[in-house]
Amino acid sequence: MTKFFEALGNVFRIPDLRRRVAFTLGLLAVYRIGAYIPTPGIDTDKFQQYFLRNASGGFLGYFDLFSGGMLRRMTIFALGITPYITASIILQLLTVVIPTLDKLQKEGELGRRKITQWTRYLTVILAVIQSVGIALALQNSEGNFVLNPGFGFIFLTTLTFTTGTAFIMWLGEQITDRGIGNGMSLIIFVGIIVGLPAAVRSIYNNTFVTHQWPVPQMVLILVVMVAVVAFIVLVERGERRIPVQYAKRVIGRRMMGGQSTHLPLKVNAGGVIPIIFASSLLALPQTALQFQGVKNSPWLSSMLGALSGAEPLYYLAYVILIIFFCFFYVSIIFNPNEAADNMRKYGGFIPGIRPGKNTAEYMDKILSKITVVGGLYLAILSLIPQMMIQGVKLQRLPVVGNFIDAHFPRFILDGLGVNFFFGGTSLLIVVGVAMDTVNQIEAQLIMRHYEGFTPRSGRIRGRRSTTV
Repeated sequence: MTKFFEALGNVFRIPDLRRRVAFTLGLLAVYRIGAYIPTPGIDTDKFQQYFLRNASGGFLGYFDLFSGGMLRRMTIFALGITPYITASIILQLLTVVIPTLDKLQKEGELGRRKITQWTRYLTVILAVIQSVGIALALQNSEGNFVLNPGFGFIFLTTLTFTTGTAFIMWLGEQITDRGIGNGMSLIIFVGIIVGLPAAVRSIYNNTFVTHQWPVPQMVLILVVMVAVVAFIVLVERGERRIPVQYAKRVIGRRMMGGQSTHLPLKVNAGGVIPIIFASSLLALPQTALQFQGVKNSPWLSSMLGALSGAEPLYYLAYVILIIFFCFFYVSIIFNPNEAADNMRKYGGFIPGIRPGKNTAEYMDKILSKITVVGGLYLAILSLIPQMMIQGVKLQRLPVVGNFIDAHFPRFILDGLGVNFFFGGTSLLIVVGVAMDTVNQIEAQLIMRHYEGFTPRSGRIRGRRSTTV
């Protein structure tokens, strides 16, 4: 712990790093100011009440997560960083099917700049489409949220939301270039973490003021949260290291190669993206249930209701979709055949495995195993908070439902009825971004010959210290 505080003090002793931290905090403060500027022409109080009552479980609930609650308050940053995330994912998917994008991705810094530029254009296009859709939905809703309906309201709302998204995108890029890095991730991180004081206050009131929660239940919630955070840190740092040996080569009069290294394969290579994809698909039935025509159809409402939260079929579909999207996303970002060809090109091989096709099959086999583990990890991480809140409605299963309802504990079937502060997606984002930020600051410290936060970070010696 002493070493940690010493490293933290070193952050503020280095002028360049101190400026980067101050610059980052300043831009994040500007982002939070937007949380209190309402969009003109909308009754924000009435919309927020409607949102919390009806729309928090559908698509808008997931948009609101990444906007830091600004969507339900209808501020100028209501769209948040969602259009940018969507544009980035779309371009990553298009890289597989469009050779031009794949070629650009391999061209180094120049190619990445071009892809970043296209991402900006696509972000603005998506922001315009989403802004027009939200404006039309607000104007045609029965909640009377719009003060002065008409073309002027649609144009002003579209302009406000699109400009807000473009400004957030600029803030994120500035933090990445001139701050401590991870600009977009830090913006999402701040949007989620600002709810922590309210959550602590709610837990205190429910436990010690209203006595709605027994003390053991509150302790159980805190223990589960700490255990989930530790579980995330353990798995996010986990990787399978494949040993790679490079053969010796004679280049001119010098002997090159002959060194041993490893190829790291992360357990959770897809990050939070599989959860986002799976949650978005399963939000469709919940969103469809909001329409009057679906509610009036007993067969359709019953079928879609089986895919709503806390239903056994919903949990099963959630796990299957997360694992599927883990394989799908990993297949995009890592190609075993290409990795095996590059390894053979530079004289590398895996000990005991023939180069070429056998190496690709070996890596593909290992990658498949750890991807299953990563998918199950994401599924467990996402389901724990939902089960604590709503339970698992096993009593609705055919044949055995009555037996389960009579003999199973109620906290399993109905949940604890608490508002778990961090859901699976948000908790993974918070912990992952915090770890990445600490690693980036630690790298800056080591680069300037200071010790990092962890004992394993060590210290890089200067040139004079290595001179004999």
